[in-house]
Amino acid sequence: MTKQSIFGRVAQLAKANINALLDSAEDPKLMLDQMVRDYTNSIADAESAIAETIGNLRLLEDDHREDVEAAAEWGGKALAASRKADELRSAGATADADRFDNLAKVALGRQLQSEKEAKIAEPQIASQSAVVSQLKNGLNAMKEKLNQLASKRNELIARSKTAEAQTKVMDAVKSIDIMDPTSEVSRFEDKIRREEARVRGASELAASSLDAQFESLEDLGELTEVDARLATLKAGGASEIEK
Repeated sequence: MTKQSIFGRVAQLAKANINALLDSAEDPKLMLDQMVRDYTNSIADAESAIAETIGNLRLLEDDHREDVEAAAEWGGKALAASRKADELRSAGATADADRFDNLAKVALGRQLQSEKEAKIAEPQIASQSAVVSQLKNGLNAMKEKLNQLASKRNELIARSKTAEAQTKVMDAVKSIDIMDPTSEVSRFEDKIRREEARVRGASELAASSLDAQFESLEDLGELTEVDARLATLKAGGASEIEK
């Protein structure tokens, strides 16, 4: 992947609207997982590319600093050669003076070349510095988005687990609903009610049999009384005959 495409992804992902993406997703959790992976990979690629860009910038800065230092050094050498030439010329050593003046010219030429190279590098350094600054900002924005994604993913998973737990509880409640005529509890209750009804029926039957026995005893008492009175009558009649 080229640095240019990585930098494009830095800008694209940093501007991504997470909520809008989730609203359009069929499975937000799966999309979040994929987005976290994409962001993580893109951040790693961006960090590598930005590190290389920063390295190139530092090389430019090193070269610029060397050119500036070289220009100053050549300027010092030119000044020293020029002063030496003036001394020799004052002493009448014209040939030696000319030689040092020529050395001063060479040093000045080197100074001009170093200053030129330093000036050429300055706009490149400024441009690269601006790019590095933008990339660092984009990278920081990506990392912030990644934190938001991770937080959103954790929130979504927690909510999903809560909903799943609630569903299980509701299913469990439905399975033991005593108002459900097909439930085991309802069938057991019906069985108990039938048994209770059978006991009541047996009790009523036993009570009916007992009442009949008592009624027969009452009838027997009436017959006994009749016999007693008959015996009394007979006894009374006999007494009358004897008189």
